[in-house]
Amino acid sequence: MIKKLAILLMLVASVSSVGRCVTNESFTNPVIWADVPDPDVIRVGDDYYMVSTTMHLMPGCPVMRSKDLVNWETIGYVFDRLTDTPRYDLEGGTVYGKGQWATSLRYHNGRFYVLFSPNDQPYKSYIYTTANPAGKWELVCRTDHFHDASLLFDDDGRVYVYYNGGEIRLRELMPDLSGVKPDGVDTVVIRPDSTETGLHEGSRVIKHNGKYYAFVISWPSGQARRQLCYRADSITGPYEKKVVLQSEFGGFPYVGQGCLVDGADGDWWGMIFQDRGGVGRILTLNPCRWTDEWPMLGDSDGKVPASVCKKLVPVTGDGIAASDEFSDGKKSILWEWNHNPVDDAWSLTERKGHLRLTTPRLSRSIFDAPNTITQRMEGPQCEAEIKMDISGMKPGDVAGFAAFNGDSGLLSVVKDSDGTWLSVSTSSVSLGDGHAITDVSDSEIRRLPLRSDCVYLRIEADFRPGRDIARFHFSTDGKNWQSVGTDFKMIFDYRRFFMGTRFAIYNYATLTPGGYVDIDYFRYKRLPG
Repeated sequence: MIKKLAILLMLVASVSSVGRCVTNESFTNPVIWADVPDPDVIRVGDDYYMVSTTMHLMPGCPVMRSKDLVNWETIGYVFDRLTDTPRYDLEGGTVYGKGQWATSLRYHNGRFYVLFSPNDQPYKSYIYTTANPAGKWELVCRTDHFHDASLLFDDDGRVYVYYNGGEIRLRELMPDLSGVKPDGVDTVVIRPDSTETGLHEGSRVIKHNGKYYAFVISWPSGQARRQLCYRADSITGPYEKKVVLQSEFGGFPYVGQGCLVDGADGDWWGMIFQDRGGVGRILTLNPCRWTDEWPMLGDSDGKVPASVCKKLVPVTGDGIAASDEFSDGKKSILWEWNHNPVDDAWSLTERKGHLRLTTPRLSRSIFDAPNTITQRMEGPQCEAEIKMDISGMKPGDVAGFAAFNGDSGLLSVVKDSDGTWLSVSTSSVSLGDGHAITDVSDSEIRRLPLRSDCVYLRIEADFRPGRDIARFHFSTDGKNWQSVGTDFKMIFDYRRFFMGTRFAIYNYATLTPGGYVDIDYFRYKRLPG
């Protein structure tokens, strides 16, 4: 009997290891097939919390919550806007690819803390805190610039930050996080060895069983990106190194950069992102095996698993992309503005059940247009449509629906002295010093006359491997749809936006401010691959 039981347990373990569960509970990777880069994840009680990078989007630093590390909902943002420079308001330049990124999230003595450093003047870190991560966050201080930083509250009450690219530095903060400690630790703790000939950054640090563990991304020249772990018995070192994940996944050559988190049941997991083309940087969840006191990630072969057995708890919220009817004077928490919004130029009350976007000033293109509102796209495929009343537009106004990035595909309503037109076009922005817009290259693919005050616009996005295609459709009655234009190739914009492509609704004036459009709804579907 004992022998039969042992054989049964071995079979169960074998089945689980290749992703075929003996129960119906399992997840497939990626756990989030959308742009959620630079994750930091913690557990507080039975809840997991995650922050991610949104750079020039406002509000910024989204806070997400989960019960199982698989199903996530957005519960709030750390800040509504940043004001270090007028460029956050699209004045005198832009902050595309700047702003908040690589945020560190920690919990200590009943409070949540985040630290991030915008890669923009004045090059100062922000530290925020709150007792309620779904509520208001309070600014603790502005302090030194810490690139790709990770907070650590040590057992003795001292507080540190690991940061930098190349050599990883350690800096001690004041116990109340009001700034750096004048006489505190300030030293290099990790020096990459001769095999690390490329990118070496993205610190995420924990303390476990008395040892310090620093996750650092590595991208040796000519090789695949990979996840390193450094460990030490003392916070100042010496640190030893191990590659804990080096894996292709889903037809893409690498997965790398993320963090470790412990489960309430004693299991450990690694949340690691993957560059996935036009959709952005997606999240994979990897089992963690502690082997000789090293956190080894992936399946038994050290690869990102396609499927894993795990108890799941669905979220009650909208996830990370969802429809919005703009009812009850509210908009979905999932919307983010491109740069700081002009608050008196948008409204949910001027026309009940609609989002009104009014043009506050003149703009050259979507790239310097205030109050462009965005949501993530999701893979493997998704689509969204909007219903837009255009009767309030003025000559020179351009409004519509976009696959928005540094290279954008636009489905626009254009009003000029000759009439009102539906235009399908592509637009690409060039940025100079201070991320000022130096050039916008437009190419109109098709133009059709419009004779209705109401137009329905739809974008379909296909992120299956080798595609990254957006397709455009319009209707004047919401029932009979017409495909317009050609397939638009979406990108991950490494040079300017540094993010995946998003749905965007926009309205800007080229001649006279004050025109408006009313958005009745945004209806979203995630489609199977």
